[in-house]
Amino acid sequence: MVKRHFAAFLAALSLSLTPVAAEPLAKELFGSEHSASRHKPAPFGSYSKGCIAGAEELAETGPTWQAMRLSRNRNWGHPEAIRFVERLSSYAARQPGWNGLYIGDISQPRGGPMLSGHASHQMGLDIDIWMLPADNLRLSRNARENISSISMQRAKGAYVNSDWTAAHHRILQRAAEDPAVARIFVFPGAKVQMCRDATGDRSWLNKIRPWWGHHYHFHVRLACPDGARGCTDQAPPPAGDGCADAEQWVANILNPPPPDPNAPAPTPRRELVLADLPQQCAKILSR
Repeated sequence: MVKRHFAAFLAALSLSLTPVAAEPLAKELFGSEHSASRHKPAPFGSYSKGCIAGAEELAETGPTWQAMRLSRNRNWGHPEAIRFVERLSSYAARQPGWNGLYIGDISQPRGGPMLSGHASHQMGLDIDIWMLPADNLRLSRNARENISSISMQRAKGAYVNSDWTAAHHRILQRAAEDPAVARIFVFPGAKVQMCRDATGDRSWLNKIRPWWGHHYHFHVRLACPDGARGCTDQAPPPAGDGCADAEQWVANILNPPPPDPNAPAPTPRRELVLADLPQQCAKILSR
């Protein structure tokens, strides 16, 4: 009898210690959505912790662009992002060897964290644009799954390689001059090369920011649209053209500084759950 009661007690204790079922990850909730919400277009939150209501789908093929990797269903964005693609691709189509742009990831249909890849791209205001000149705008869906962009970097990103052209410079400059753009991420060697080649007004260089990777594509980040009260902009870049900062990036690539023994260990990034996002995001998932 005593043994039976003790066994029951242990079983009850075991149940009480069993963790409550984990809350679903936000990336699973947003990654399972296949269409936009039925709301007026509006971004909520920040680029790495947000969502988008009423996103617009970028047409798979337009007069001067093609959306790539269609199986990911990431060709959705705020209408401002779609209009930007239309503007910049029209300009790119006038460059030698280019008929437009190949567009990589923008956002999922309702934004939010992605199942793989980016930490950002959550409000439909981030756009990846391939470095590969879009000379063929008749690629099939299957071809768009298998074709790859090309890298522009040499020496781990310290320099551009022979595939870099004046057209790349002009397209990036045009993007940076667009009033809707907040900043553009590209590998350090490209920024340094652009600093060396820029003539006349150099103010647009402020928006070109060096960052790791970004040699197969460049990443355009739009500012929060006017009137988007639930949207939080990233802090603006430091004043100036940013060329000295890019030169320091290159110097550190070529001659890496010794590790700092007092540097704190990196904190693992926790996966986001719905409660981490703005409260509007739950409503966006429900409609």
